[in-house]
Amino acid sequence: MTSLTGPDASARQDTEAIPQSSIDPVILGYRLRHFRTAASLTLDELAEKVGATASHLSMIENGKREPKLSLLTEAAEHLGVEIADLLQPEAPSARAALEISVEKAQRTRHWQAMGLPIIRVSSRMPTEVLEVIDGLTRELRRQHAEQAATPEEARRANVAMRKEQRERNNYYAELESQANELLAAVGHDAGPLSYHAIADIADHLNFELRFISSLPHSTRSVTDLKNRIIFLADARNPDHDPRSVALQALVSYVLGHGEPVDYKDFLRQRVYTNYMTAALMMPEKPLVKMLRQRKENRDIAIEDIRDAYSVSYESAAHRFTNVATRHLEVECHFQKVHESGVLHKAYENDGVNFPVDSIGAIEGQAACRYWTSREVFNTSDRFRPFNQYTDTVVGTFWCTAVVEPSQSSLFSLSVGVPFEQARWFRGADTAERSRSHCPDPTCCRTPSPELEAQWGGYAWPAARTNAHMLAAMPPGAFPGVDDVAVYEFLATQEHFHQ
Repeated sequence: MTSLTGPDASARQDTEAIPQSSIDPVILGYRLRHFRTAASLTLDELAEKVGATASHLSMIENGKREPKLSLLTEAAEHLGVEIADLLQPEAPSARAALEISVEKAQRTRHWQAMGLPIIRVSSRMPTEVLEVIDGLTRELRRQHAEQAATPEEARRANVAMRKEQRERNNYYAELESQANELLAAVGHDAGPLSYHAIADIADHLNFELRFISSLPHSTRSVTDLKNRIIFLADARNPDHDPRSVALQALVSYVLGHGEPVDYKDFLRQRVYTNYMTAALMMPEKPLVKMLRQRKENRDIAIEDIRDAYSVSYESAAHRFTNVATRHLEVECHFQKVHESGVLHKAYENDGVNFPVDSIGAIEGQAACRYWTSREVFNTSDRFRPFNQYTDTVVGTFWCTAVVEPSQSSLFSLSVGVPFEQARWFRGADTAERSRSHCPDPTCCRTPSPELEAQWGGYAWPAARTNAHMLAAMPPGAFPGVDDVAVYEFLATQEHFHQ
């Protein structure tokens, strides 16, 4: 059994234990206390009957200890109830539901971040006090989410995340290790990760993968932790490899990801999930072996990674940046640029001068017209990468780029390296060369004197405003996801399969 960092890793190490994902430990504890009190038994009396200590039972009732099925079965017998009565997912009373809500609120990172003391919820605490605390915590969470859901907050989070990636050369040893453990557990060591292998990983983690046509529109997958089912969209979408979507859901569970505290936390979870998913689809050891051989032959090519592992060029390019500096001693940069010239994603540790705004964000900035990532749109050959040297104000860079379509637009994907490291790559002999003076506006952002003289004062374009530039981030703990639709979907599925 591979080691896991998911929330119920310890549960699966004990076959008698009840998986934490199948029942809420806080609700279970309240239900146990409810039936014990109804049976007029003290903790000591019930503990003696089931052969446990009162302190152990107290930890279970407080949701802080994972019970064994044998203990719960015996407790149910002495309490005169069925085991199913203890395992019901609902609070035993309206008062208990309120207490549970306050208990859970104190266990969140939101509460911890505020530095508030822990309140001991007891039967002597007035219901009105609990209602005030519950109402305040809900409103604080709502306001926190609202304040964080701004484009500026998202840009600041991206800046912080890119800084972390640069400091680590975009290599995360701990994620590589966890990916290797999962692959070893299912006996996969080389080549593209098949659907069968992904199903084996799901089985290993005790999950069922189920394709369904009625998935909520705002989601790519929905994980039912109660019944351990991952629902995937039963539709053809060229933007999303079903293997990747399934792995991302499994990886999020393995990494123990929960409800994000803010957009920064959401972004970090997403980056880590995508990283480990790529490490599963393009395992480190065979990939590095292949790239080292290519480097020795001076024939590194991103498309070889794409073809060897049956992934998109974008995935291959991202994965190259993970191992390039760590294993090949090659510094590099990556760009994803919309056909309009707007930067969507980028990474660098080679000093290239990406355009940035006042807070250091690059998303939404315009890439120089003379960079490879823009020039590639002018080529008609879409079967082979476009290679170019670009002289910039911070040095000369060699880049290779392709154009890939999404559902509604074209994007260029490019990987570049400083001039002196271009010799390791296929296409380094290109004769294509350009010069960029950006961020000097005279480079490509202001019209030439001839154009200005001809059209200055005679043009009045209507700008296409991007709505996301003016609006707050989509609401919810997971931006853009309709929580109501997700919960209704899960309730329908559970009812349908009962």
